[in-house]
Amino acid sequence: MERVVITGGTGLIGSRLKELLEIKGYEVCFLSRSSKKKEDVTFYSWDIDKKEIDSNAIENTDYIVHLAGANIGEKRWTESRKKEIVNSRVSSGQLLLNQFKENKFKLKAFISASAIGYYGAITSEKVYTEEDLPGNDFLGKTCEKWEESISDFEKLGIRTVKIRTGLVLSKKGSALDKLIIPFKWGIGSPSGSGKQFMPWIHIDDLCGIYIKAIEDSKMEGVYNAVAKECCTNNTFCKTLSEVLQKPFFFPNIPSILLKIILGEMSDLILKGSKVSSTKISQSGYKFIYPKLKETLENVLNVHPK
Repeated sequence: MERVVITGGTGLIGSRLKELLEIKGYEVCFLSRSSKKKEDVTFYSWDIDKKEIDSNAIENTDYIVHLAGANIGEKRWTESRKKEIVNSRVSSGQLLLNQFKENKFKLKAFISASAIGYYGAITSEKVYTEEDLPGNDFLGKTCEKWEESISDFEKLGIRTVKIRTGLVLSKKGSALDKLIIPFKWGIGSPSGSGKQFMPWIHIDDLCGIYIKAIEDSKMEGVYNAVAKECCTNNTFCKTLSEVLQKPFFFPNIPSILLKIILGEMSDLILKGSKVSSTKISQSGYKFIYPKLKETLENVLNVHPK
């Protein structure tokens, strides 16, 4: 039985990934600083600030899936929060890297989360691919540092994969939980111009990509994890209203209002460009949920009449 250790495993993605990996016969453990324990999973502890880690977590481990990092949309982006977002990603990656440098543990692959924020908070008609340069803003620089923090795994001869993720749609615990509230009340509307793109992915497809990265030894480097169907904020909101069978006639939420409420974090909502899924498709991955309407019907448990 091959062993997979997931950092940040108690979160939305890690929890679902654990379920799907165990169905396929993998042993799954979590590396976490959380005090929460679950009977159905083995926990190992680490303290990123103190640079401490239980070596049992990575000794005799076949794969590491690195998902750890502060939630980028949880709190307003104050300067201290920005540092926390960056450090939680960079320091955790460096801590893992140093363990492998010092102990020469064997590992079949190191697979790390990243985000399509790598391309920056920009609204344009350009379709961004894995070959494009990072954006020159907070999101772009954060993702660039995030990816650089684990690049040296490649120098150790460890197959390394970086998964740049779009908006994750899930039955619970995703950003959709907050987004959907006004739509349930029948007052949902697009944000800002509504022309910004919202690259998205169903959580099972995202986990499927992680599993493929584990099992496919040919996968190396960076892959965008977004569905083939790319839509604008306006189309997303209109489709959401349709699935919920709610009206869709309210005026767009003004950009200035969102900027006042959210500050710089409003970039997550007000900006966005197209992101290509061609590379992951060419690797052989077949999307389970390629269409937005069917995806929303699934995660919202709505059965079309």
